[in-house]
Amino acid sequence: MKRKTLRFRMMILFCSVVSALLGASYLVFWGLLAHEIPAQLNRQLVETGKPVIADISAEPNAHDVDRLDIPGEFFELLDFNGSVLQKSNNLTVPISFEHIDAAAARPSFQVAQMGGQTVRVALIPFRQANQPRLLAVAIPTLGTYRVIDSFARIALILFPISLLLTAGISIIYVGRSLEPIAALTQHAASMAKRVTNSQGFWEPLPITSPHDELGLLAETFNQLFRGVDSAVRQLRQFVTDASHELRTPIAVLHGETELLLSKPRTSDQYRETLSIFDDELKKLTRMVEGLFTLSMADAGQLQLQREPLYLNEVLEEACALVYSRARTKNIAIVRELEHEFPYSGDEAFLHELFLIFLDNAIKYSPNDTSIHVTMLQHDGTIRISFRDQGIGISAEQLPCIFERFYRASPDRSGEPHSGGLGLAIAQAIVQAQGGSIECQSELGIGSTFSVILPVVSDAKIDTFGVAKQKLIIG
Repeated sequence: MKRKTLRFRMMILFCSVVSALLGASYLVFWGLLAHEIPAQLNRQLVETGKPVIADISAEPNAHDVDRLDIPGEFFELLDFNGSVLQKSNNLTVPISFEHIDAAAARPSFQVAQMGGQTVRVALIPFRQANQPRLLAVAIPTLGTYRVIDSFARIALILFPISLLLTAGISIIYVGRSLEPIAALTQHAASMAKRVTNSQGFWEPLPITSPHDELGLLAETFNQLFRGVDSAVRQLRQFVTDASHELRTPIAVLHGETELLLSKPRTSDQYRETLSIFDDELKKLTRMVEGLFTLSMADAGQLQLQREPLYLNEVLEEACALVYSRARTKNIAIVRELEHEFPYSGDEAFLHELFLIFLDNAIKYSPNDTSIHVTMLQHDGTIRISFRDQGIGISAEQLPCIFERFYRASPDRSGEPHSGGLGLAIAQAIVQAQGGSIECQSELGIGSTFSVILPVVSDAKIDTFGVAKQKLIIG
């Protein structure tokens, strides 16, 4: 048996609840009516008998009851033995009481028969000339109880009509209420099909009622789809760029291997080919390690060691490592590190961070220029700046330089300005340290990358070394 739809289950639940409420309401109203009508009759009987009792008590020897002839009202004067002393003129047959309580001190009420007619009777005790008496006041109940019977018949007719109306209203209301969910389902199915067919992914779901629960659900799904769309696009672009970057060194290795195996080679040729292998394998290793670092950063699992160090010494070591590369282009690295900067961080990652900016500065700077490296402390932060005299970056390309494998437009020499994973890794390291990166650049003038790190006040470092003075390398 197939499972019922949500619309059908909501309609059944809605109708069941309404039918239970209607049935309970009808029963309660019928019970109140069945209780209140006899109560009203009892009060009416007592009020009718009060003036008659007053007349009888005032004139004990008069036969006032015998002269009464009120349409629809019947009277009998009884002693406490139940014998009829007087009766109204319109009472042709005696009233057949169910029972008579001679010791009753208050009015009692009962249903009696009077010549085949059902009447409501009130037996009101009083004293006439110091003699206990009962005045029986009766009125027919046919019309009164007919109201209760009519209400029951009307309720039996209205109940199924109410259920049908409730079912119709619930079908319309539930259907309209579930329209956003149906639209959301179709929207999600459409997006799944687009993802499968590699088409455009995200389109916003229309929101008809932004303030109700379904509107909020649709807005939440829109935000989710927007995030998923961005992630999928970035993933596709990343896979495309990564495969492109990896294809070049693999193609070089494959070509060199075929060339090496095509015929016997001398030892110098083997050594030269192995040197090419080594360079390409180093490129692949750096790329794989960079991808691993970025994947750990994306997962929030980039584990940084917190160890006491001096930032200026780590920067000095990085400058020393790139010194030979800078000298081949006659580039001077000017370090302005006038103070020691105690810090608590991961020395290996900070070392890699500084090398990234130094390598880029050397790579994109022309010969016979200089790179200025400064480190300052201000307003609770440490700012490390790398200023070069390179080709610069255009304003429209600045927001994209930290994207993975992003390549800006090539300069006049035909060489693209940026590419690979370096700046993306740098940004991941700095963010993991709780800092940020700023970049200022002008085409043809140069670029300045600034790493801003928070000051670690509780860094406990043993004093070693001396303050660094202004040095010029190159």
